[in-house]
Amino acid sequence: MSRLHVPYVSLAWIDDGDVALSLSHYRSRRGSEASASAMTVPGAVDDPEEVVSEVHMSIRNSTARRNLGYLSCGTGNPIDDCWRCDPDWHNNRQRLADCGIGFGRNAIGGRDGKIYVVTDPGDDDPVNPKQGTLRYAVIRDEPLWIIFKRDMVITLKQELIMNSFKTIDGRGANVHIANGACITIQYVTNVIIHGLHIHDCRPTGNAMVRSSPSHYGWRTMADGDAVSIFGASHIWVDHCSLSNCADGLVDAIMGSTAITVSNNYFTHHNEVMLLGHSDSYVKDKAMQVTIAFNHFGEGLIQRMPRHGYFHVVNNDYTHWEMYAIGGSAEPTINSQGNRYLAPTNPFAKEVTKRVETAQTIWKGWNWRSEGDLLLNGAFFTPSGAGASASYSRASSLGAKSSSMVGTITSGAGALSCRRGSAC
Repeated sequence: MSRLHVPYVSLAWIDDGDVALSLSHYRSRRGSEASASAMTVPGAVDDPEEVVSEVHMSIRNSTARRNLGYLSCGTGNPIDDCWRCDPDWHNNRQRLADCGIGFGRNAIGGRDGKIYVVTDPGDDDPVNPKQGTLRYAVIRDEPLWIIFKRDMVITLKQELIMNSFKTIDGRGANVHIANGACITIQYVTNVIIHGLHIHDCRPTGNAMVRSSPSHYGWRTMADGDAVSIFGASHIWVDHCSLSNCADGLVDAIMGSTAITVSNNYFTHHNEVMLLGHSDSYVKDKAMQVTIAFNHFGEGLIQRMPRHGYFHVVNNDYTHWEMYAIGGSAEPTINSQGNRYLAPTNPFAKEVTKRVETAQTIWKGWNWRSEGDLLLNGAFFTPSGAGASASYSRASSLGAKSSSMVGTITSGAGALSCRRGSAC
């Protein structure tokens, strides 16, 4: 499987003062609505543009440190530059929890707990899991940072139902969750999923499954998502390789918010991301998701947010079959510094798609593109505040060159990390 990268691609980011100026047009339309919806959902912030500004600052600072020679292995990717240069990373694993950016930046996972080592790839009994298995670890009540003793393929009989304050950290081992059920993050908070290969997930259910040491219950049929986020907050999915599942690769629904999806490698799938339960489920208006530094590769067909605010920054979209970004219920989409390489199909050049919505309605949706690189005939159709001439002038003020999108996403997906050397 080949990856396409274009070297020396200049991306845009903005100084703090310029951010404040360029965002004023957005805030005038979205401020009161965002505040009203955010206050009803724990984890949502009143002003998502402030979080966007923090992401810009992180990228700028990481790039500056690299340019000054402080990071010999730095790429300008602020998440990776926070921990990957450390040859002693395996003894400082929980430091990763302090490296998040965007809306999921406060997800600490199991940072404040003990390290738990998975020694058994089995999943014989989803109600009474054995000690040493992944399922035994993720349902504990206490915070845990979960790692793996060796390479393993874990085929889950039923959904892996996470408890709060857990990190699954695959670094240092080649860990596949495949050919069975996959990960469910439901009505919990503070979960980090890092460094896993998750693929070929299948529908399961109509069975008893344990979700904590004190509770198990009947689960109806699950769709077969790689990672299903359901009514959860402070979630971070980082450096995973995801492909070929029965339903979505990352689905976030039912009032989930405070989510970052970063440094992942997505391939061979139809509905890559479903963000929002349905057009009529208004609680998802408070959904806030950062999608950063991911590589969207071969065989991907469509991705769709419904409601909420989505910051799409410095991703590499090298293939899509229908469209790269779609929406159906007035989501706010803020696309900055991405590379969009359109397919050869002359009818699939548009990055954006408003799904089953008349132009008279979607022309008021706030979709904007800033500093994106559009290749092979790709085009982005802005709307709302993002389409205004005054906004375009303001957003270009102070834009400066940043790291190359090919470089910043070159390590997307699960990494091959060895103890004693930088990852």
